[in-house]
Amino acid sequence: MIAHLNPKNILFLDIETVPQHQKWNELSPLMQSLFEQKTKYRREKEDISPEVFYESNAGIWAEFGKIICISCGVIFNENQFKTKSFFGDDERKILQDFSEMLHKHYHQRNAILCAHNGKEFDFPYIGRRLLANGLPLPEILNTMGKRPWQSQHLDTMELWKFGDYKHYTSLNLLAALLGVPTPKDDIDGSEVARVYYEEKNVERIKIYCEKDVLTVAQIFRKFRGEPLLEFNHD
Repeated sequence: MIAHLNPKNILFLDIETVPQHQKWNELSPLMQSLFEQKTKYRREKEDISPEVFYESNAGIWAEFGKIICISCGVIFNENQFKTKSFFGDDERKILQDFSEMLHKHYHQRNAILCAHNGKEFDFPYIGRRLLANGLPLPEILNTMGKRPWQSQHLDTMELWKFGDYKHYTSLNLLAALLGVPTPKDDIDGSEVARVYYEEKNVERIKIYCEKDVLTVAQIFRKFRGEPLLEFNHD
């Protein structure tokens, strides 16, 4: 399937998320109660308090987290790659600017979004946060009522599964296996919230996010038997 895709129609992306608040006590009593209910099984299994669990894990759920960076990348001139990032403290503006780009450049039926584990994380997370912010869904993100084969989404992890629904492979592992330069050599996902809230260094997170986008595109190239891309910052 991917051998017939035109790379010019594909937008590679990755997102970085953090808890909506730095500390547990900043949540309303209602949201604290709902978080406790949602995470009860995992917390009991790991014997972790809601306070600690929130600060270390809340960013993975769209109901309790927020997006601080969306990095995108495109292939051009056959083997070159450039990125553009939407990032900062204002999630609503990040989403608005990202949506505007989708409306302008990726509204066609042949447009495709590609991410690693995108179908289970990046794409639904963006959609949920758009709705939570009272923003409309761009058509390419609106999967409501669509059959799986009607979505314009490509997932490198899903491609690697070969139909094995229980198989999870991290981006780092797949990159190492395929001979793609290892991404995220500065920080890893577990440090994003700390870097954001304590260091207040969203620029560092943006760079980290862009490395992932490049890696996703490189893996896509490997799946097609093509040479690695050259990278240009936008």
